[in-house]
Amino acid sequence: METFRLNDGNQIPKLGIGVNQVRSADVGPALAHAFEAGYRSVDTANTYLNEVAVGRAVRDSGLPREEIYLATKVWSTDSTYRRMAVAIDRTLERLGADYVDLLLVHQQYGDYNGAWTAMEEAVAAGKVRSIGISNFNHRRLTDLVSRATVLPAVAQIERHPYFQQREQKEFLERLGTVVTGWFPLGRGDRELLAEPLFAELGQKYGKSPVQVILRWHLQDGTVVIPGSTDPAHIRSNSELFDFALTTQEMDRIAAMDRNKRFHNLPELVERVIFQSMRTDYDKRQR
Repeated sequence: METFRLNDGNQIPKLGIGVNQVRSADVGPALAHAFEAGYRSVDTANTYLNEVAVGRAVRDSGLPREEIYLATKVWSTDSTYRRMAVAIDRTLERLGADYVDLLLVHQQYGDYNGAWTAMEEAVAAGKVRSIGISNFNHRRLTDLVSRATVLPAVAQIERHPYFQQREQKEFLERLGTVVTGWFPLGRGDRELLAEPLFAELGQKYGKSPVQVILRWHLQDGTVVIPGSTDPAHIRSNSELFDFALTTQEMDRIAAMDRNKRFHNLPELVERVIFQSMRTDYDKRQR
């Protein structure tokens, strides 16, 4: 598995499998297929409510722990210094792990600077190898970076050919921060997947439009973590390393940018939703 080097000296696999919206009962079979297909990176989160199943699947794989890159995210309701410190220990307990390779603060709400300090301390304590952020806008990212001792190693953002976020990606690259793109296929948007260019390139390389899009991400310096429980899709999504797009082909895909998001809730609505989730989230996680 090819990797990107992070600004803290660690490596992150270019390809992983995400388990968002995957039921705990389905996590084990999905990850077993993924590990068999060569995946060595798993992305989960507190709010996916499947960390216990992920940890069990990692142990059941028989693979050495150090061969599997385990990433998870702590929800914004734990974005204070004290709550984050507790949340990290509880996350490790659910995963049945001594450490995680990557810990992200999931949203930009709450006292994310205090939470970040707790995350920095978790790195120093050996509980976490790398830390990063998810779903931060430019203003809050700049605020966090201005106060941080440890820069984010990874940033998860919505990214696909219709929403490339070039300015944000270039800013992150100046920090040495590697981008992970969620919704890498535009949430499976039919129009995106049916773009004639992807069919053309797929025919040229003997690949599907999905594989062409995922390959574009990798060559553009973006980690991808497509999720699936279908064994055929899991294997197909991993077959990205036996072909390469030309510079001209990369440029043609770059020209498809429409600044079109598929996650477009206004920030005020997001904030209200996250606040309303606190009681239910706390009840389910603790």
